[in-house]
Amino acid sequence: MRHPRLCFSVPLAAALALLSGCTASPAPSKARPPVMSSTAFDWDKLEFKPSAKGGVRHVMRAPTPTLDELECHITTLNRGEMSHEPHIHPDEEIMVVKEGVVEALVAGEWRRLGPGSVIFQASCVEHTIRNAGETPATYHVFKWNSPGMLEKNNAIKAEIKAAKAREAAKAK
Repeated sequence: MRHPRLCFSVPLAAALALLSGCTASPAPSKARPPVMSSTAFDWDKLEFKPSAKGGVRHVMRAPTPTLDELECHITTLNRGEMSHEPHIHPDEEIMVVKEGVVEALVAGEWRRLGPGSVIFQASCVEHTIRNAGETPATYHVFKWNSPGMLEKNNAIKAEIKAAKAREAAKAK
């Protein structure tokens, strides 16, 4: 299912990501943050950052002994809110519904899911998630970049952004 405002961005982004996934040159390397060791995160100590759509708790974003980056955040969506427009990216992610009812765009199909449900979003497949219930919906997001993918992912995102800017300039 395509959103009307995405007639340009999703097909172009999908084409660029699929075509660029194996050919994108890596972005310049930055200093690598310290490798994360075994740790625990206390829910009560995670800062909740409110937004117009709900809010987020950032848990971790760091390299591990086997990954260039492991990232986890916890999103809360207010009733009727969507996290963002459907989009694609080269990294994969898993979402675990903590509370509330969500609808997730998974492989082109909207799926209604409740607490305890798990969603896997594959690389370069359009996806999003929205609150479909009467109360706030909270879910955990886990994303990772295997060795070499973080730089390739950043290069692909830069290509998509540049293509969108060129298309917007043509439209004016």
